[in-house]
Amino acid sequence: MKLKFCKLYFLAALMFCFYQSQAQFDIEAQLRSRAELRDGYQKLSPEGANPAILVSQRTRLSFSYSSPLLKLKITPQDVRLWGDQSKMNNGVGDNPSLDLFEAYAELKLSKNAMISAGRQQLSYDSRRLLGDRNWNQNGISYDAVVLKVKPGALNLHAGASWNTLIEAPSENPYPASRIKSLNFIWLNRSFGKSLNVSLLHISSGVTRSDTSNLLNFRHTTGVFAEYKGEIARAWGNVYYQYGKNQKGNQLNALLLDADLSFKAGRITPGLGISYLSGNKQLPSQSGEDHLFDVLYGNRHRYFGFMDYFRAFANDTKQGGLVDYYLWLDYKFSEKLSFRNTLHSFALAQTNPSTPESPELGLENDLIARYRFASWGELECGYCFFVPTDNLRELQSVENANFSQFLYVQLILTPSLFSQQPKPGEK
Repeated sequence: MKLKFCKLYFLAALMFCFYQSQAQFDIEAQLRSRAELRDGYQKLSPEGANPAILVSQRTRLSFSYSSPLLKLKITPQDVRLWGDQSKMNNGVGDNPSLDLFEAYAELKLSKNAMISAGRQQLSYDSRRLLGDRNWNQNGISYDAVVLKVKPGALNLHAGASWNTLIEAPSENPYPASRIKSLNFIWLNRSFGKSLNVSLLHISSGVTRSDTSNLLNFRHTTGVFAEYKGEIARAWGNVYYQYGKNQKGNQLNALLLDADLSFKAGRITPGLGISYLSGNKQLPSQSGEDHLFDVLYGNRHRYFGFMDYFRAFANDTKQGGLVDYYLWLDYKFSEKLSFRNTLHSFALAQTNPSTPESPELGLENDLIARYRFASWGELECGYCFFVPTDNLRELQSVENANFSQFLYVQLILTPSLFSQQPKPGEK
């Protein structure tokens, strides 16, 4: 652990030495601590089960360097549970969890083109397929190279990655549960200040087995559109998946989202639907897979804060998911706001592995946020789920307690240091 911190200090010193009068250098911190009471979180609480109480913490330190031709960003990260020590020496101990969340360089190729390479976040449009997965204390970043071009009013990003576990002298095996090759093209254009439209195509390849070199590619193509008016706001996306799944079955799957809201003073009500297609027959029997894979998109943001639906092949038994929801924002002041969201969940399809009826139940999420400073926010949430017998059968929980989830989260994001370019210098 000491060696890792020495490397970080050396890294910070090295970046500081890069400083020139025409460059900018920043150091920012993030400390996010979250206390949770889990009494049916991620799965219905079985009768007689006791709630779990835990505190997790994310600690990040970001070093950013920016000049007219080069940008660098390096973000070490530590994620841990309070009390997760695995070794005790002389009464103290620690379970190291220090990692590198970001480490990339962005080079300017011309007036309208640049390229970034390294470990970086990829977050596009509604974050349905490529997102930050920020609820997870670890977050998510990608080892990739991304070309960014801005021809006129358009924005074009093209990215690619190739993942390996070891420096093998031959062969290219990779865990079949993870994406070995992620490649995408994103084309975006804004029409004035109100309308924003994007086209996204992703080709993600997975190995057929943990020891196989052969890849099966899942292709996803679709559009996202967003309208922001003074009163009304609407957004939606449609994505279609084709190609082959990990086992080689032909893909034919669909994801559809639509959300509409109206602002009336301090109150903003909204409603929406999310549809994720599923299978009437299991792919092993029909030879075709209709279950949509949301790839590296956000789950917690869309499918309820109880997180019952994350790995859809298992959580819905290949049935897919439909989510009808209503939400209401109330802004007490510039600092304090509330949002309540009511979800009605159902299977998109039933099959021999699911219950005969698709209805799964209702979830209610109440979230309060208090921004007490530009660098600090306190967030509290209370969520509960009222399941149907179908969900109990789906999760193999015959007798369930009342399922609820409570959390309190403190987010601190102070700027520790900022060296600005000198006025008048380029």
